[in-house]
Amino acid sequence: MAGAGGRAARAGGGGGGAGRVAGPGRRVGGARGPVAARASKPGAVLVNSCHGKMGHSTAEAVLDAGLNLVPLTFTADPSQGTIDVRGRQVALEGLEGMEASLARVQEEAAGDLMVVDYTLPSAVNPNAEIYAKLGIPFVMGTTGGDREALARTLADSGLYAVISPNMGKQIVALQSMLTQAARDFPGAWSGYTMKVTESHQSTKVDTSGTAKALVECFQGLGLKFDVSEIELLREHQGQLAFGVPQDHLDSGHAFHTYTLTSPDGSVVFEFKHNVCGRRTYAEGSVDACLFLKSQIDAGSEQRVFSMQDILRAGALS
Repeated sequence: MAGAGGRAARAGGGGGGAGRVAGPGRRVGGARGPVAARASKPGAVLVNSCHGKMGHSTAEAVLDAGLNLVPLTFTADPSQGTIDVRGRQVALEGLEGMEASLARVQEEAAGDLMVVDYTLPSAVNPNAEIYAKLGIPFVMGTTGGDREALARTLADSGLYAVISPNMGKQIVALQSMLTQAARDFPGAWSGYTMKVTESHQSTKVDTSGTAKALVECFQGLGLKFDVSEIELLREHQGQLAFGVPQDHLDSGHAFHTYTLTSPDGSVVFEFKHNVCGRRTYAEGSVDACLFLKSQIDAGSEQRVFSMQDILRAGALS
């Protein structure tokens, strides 16, 4: 899905000046970081686009958490009219009307609207510009796009957002542990070679953002490896051989293996995380909404957060 354009204007949330966005999860303007999470719920959550499988799972998790799901989503092909989410009919609308419709929904929600974005890499930046223009806080679960441009959009708008290439809480915790290991033990695996294989459903067009992030951690530990070397499995035969269950080939999976081998081949380390379905990411997305709302209500001077911030705060359902 590609979003309509829109110039980013100054907008968004409570508390303090925005200052400079140093990147997802970093402190803005040198001010105090995230405040203690409180029990708080956004007035309404719109999932863009719950026509897709990840968005649909997230919309289900929004309802399961007792949040108010906006019965509207956006898609390049609205011809189906509506889709069913847990018995609730969600209207499909074309991309050309997205900005005007979001403004209307925001007004109906008395300004207490939040968007969860699960669209396509090509839509990340134009969608974020629209959210920023309207002052709508958002959770960006879509990978890809121009992340530097995304950071500039947030810096210009002062908007509250959670940006994470992976909303799976336990996977992000693993990434955080490896990041800390790279700080504490730089070069611990120097001289080792690495092979990275990641398997996702064939509809995932880009390299996993999680794989890229973990590769960066391993680089800090001394591995000479470039993200371009990541092996992508998208064909069924190779995926079955990799251990992906037949039932999850197309319904959604994320199987990653990182193999580190010593120069003489006598020592091998293997890290892997295998996920079937999308539920864990959907639940993490809801946690992100609740956390972001708590930061807005408290007037946190930090505006841009990562899933690591949420984990550190213990703001998990």
